[in-house]
Amino acid sequence: MRRLSAFPAKPAQLDLFMSQGRDIAARDAQDLMAWPFFSLAKSKRVRPIDFRMGEVSILVEATAEHGMATIWDADVLIWVASQIVEARDAGRPTSRLIAATPHEILAFTRRGTGKASYERLKAGLDRLQSTTIATSIRQHDARRRHRFSWINEWKERLDHSGRALGIEMIIPDWFYEGVINQALVLTIDADYFALTGGLERWLYRLVRKHGGKQRGGWSFDFQHLHMKSGALSPPKRFAFELRDIVRRQALPGYTLTIEHALGRERLNFVAVRPDPIDAAMRRLGLRTTNHHPVDMS
Repeated sequence: MRRLSAFPAKPAQLDLFMSQGRDIAARDAQDLMAWPFFSLAKSKRVRPIDFRMGEVSILVEATAEHGMATIWDADVLIWVASQIVEARDAGRPTSRLIAATPHEILAFTRRGTGKASYERLKAGLDRLQSTTIATSIRQHDARRRHRFSWINEWKERLDHSGRALGIEMIIPDWFYEGVINQALVLTIDADYFALTGGLERWLYRLVRKHGGKQRGGWSFDFQHLHMKSGALSPPKRFAFELRDIVRRQALPGYTLTIEHALGRERLNFVAVRPDPIDAAMRRLGLRTTNHHPVDMS
């Protein structure tokens, strides 16, 4: 009996999806917000993330050449998700093959737009392409694994005279399917991009995923947070950094508190009711505060 392949004999040709500009809401994929997929350090990480909780398993592996994709590199995926959702909601066709200019991505994610920022973006694209993930998330059988890279491939686009036009990238099915599914994407505060620490960026995404707009908020104990972060820092250092984030009230849109019970620390977070004037100006695309590009050096 001939064995049937699970893959099509010929992959379908992907249509090119052109970006829609930068003045759109920022959206994030909930799976990426809830689980440890990225390095939280700016220094190169090659040690894998090997996470297991119930039926969820995640293995993230990096190459020695590029290191693991970081939570700052994940800004590219937030930009991609935002573009796809914007087009989907407007009834425009989308694709896993996406074209953009580096300036669009850098401006949307509040980076500088000079040569150094462009070089850092390219290094981030290399990390996203070379980092591999194997996960049971969204698989019908918990024993199955979907293996992919955050970017299947990417290239610089040139015109006939060799002048740079931008970049093209192909995102994996696993990520694309999660973004197309409206229930698996959340809008995030654009002030997220101004967060400079890896832990506070990770914590904002987790808080936004679980706390949402619930009146009573949500809470996690420190030990559970440390496990879910995938961070390499020891528990004592992790707890010290969490307390500092609470002290600074660093997460946009949320109030953080710590409670002590039975000798353990627990982080509580509650959504802040937005100022109506500020909310109205945001809906109109206006800002009530001044923001500066984030220095990623």
